[in-house]
Amino acid sequence: MIRYPILSNDATVGVTAPSSGVPVELHHLLHQAREKFQEQNVQVVFGETVWTQKKAKSADAKTRANEFNQMMQNDNVDVIIPPWGGELLIETLEYIDFENIKEKWIVGYSDTSLLLLAITLKTGIATAHGTNFVDLRGKETDPTTAMWKTVLSTEVGSSVVQYSSPFYQKEWKHGNPTPVVFNLTEKTEWKTISCKEQSLKGRLLGGCIDVIRHLAGTPFGNIQSFQQKYIHDEPIIWFFENCELSTTDLRRSLVQMKLAGWFDHCSGVLFGRSEANHSVGDYTVEDVYWDLSEELNVPIIYDIDCGHKPPQVTLINGAFAEVTVENGKGKVTQCFRS
Repeated sequence: MIRYPILSNDATVGVTAPSSGVPVELHHLLHQAREKFQEQNVQVVFGETVWTQKKAKSADAKTRANEFNQMMQNDNVDVIIPPWGGELLIETLEYIDFENIKEKWIVGYSDTSLLLLAITLKTGIATAHGTNFVDLRGKETDPTTAMWKTVLSTEVGSSVVQYSSPFYQKEWKHGNPTPVVFNLTEKTEWKTISCKEQSLKGRLLGGCIDVIRHLAGTPFGNIQSFQQKYIHDEPIIWFFENCELSTTDLRRSLVQMKLAGWFDHCSGVLFGRSEANHSVGDYTVEDVYWDLSEELNVPIIYDIDCGHKPPQVTLINGAFAEVTVENGKGKVTQCFRS
């Protein structure tokens, strides 16, 4: 059975960097985000790793893992939100104390999603694919991102509904932040391979495909064991976002996952918007989606609010979901059932 943490109104946020820390010249982003939380009477506890960055990581693997383990076991920390993602979180997995992980929310995306998926697969504890800590520093929070609190406050057995955003950010403009941090200029449109209305149901699992693909074939990516032990072979809805992969690399990754059995009992696949997906020759990302849909015989929904083109809905690894798309608009209903 899946176990769900719950976020209380007086929760203390722990910020640790299991992947990349924040370089000195950007420390003001951390201070701004902490001030925003404090305005809402939410306390923030920083780990040492958030303040450092060298050789593509905040610290060595054992130091990062130990700080994460300590925050997980600290009863005074209620939810963990890394500052952002990075590159080399995978180095920490062998040092994570999965046996003593407590039921508290971990929130993030990009490289953080590797840790989220591994925890849910190994322990059956739900994790939250959503916002980074530094993205919550704005004077306001856009309605799509702001739903993270509502989602994480959902009680076991209850449901929560989210809708696709009105507009999304085409490109990062760090020197020109808006009151909500993001530059939301482009009209959002969720799409389906069938070009028709679509609805699918199943347990959510996923993350940044660039990194979670590396769990296949390891002790941290045993999908078959997770299906049998925690969800009793219920169908899975996979959600992916692509940070840097070309269309052929994306295709290779999906084929590897299929061969590893990750798509057994799959009821559909969701793909987030992406700045990557660069075509190789005339092989486009739509071709990738078509190939996968035909092989798995499942619906494909793409350009959803997930990943590096914010904002994004908060998707819970392990939750039962119904996802519908009609006239370019999306709706995600998540039920926190065991």
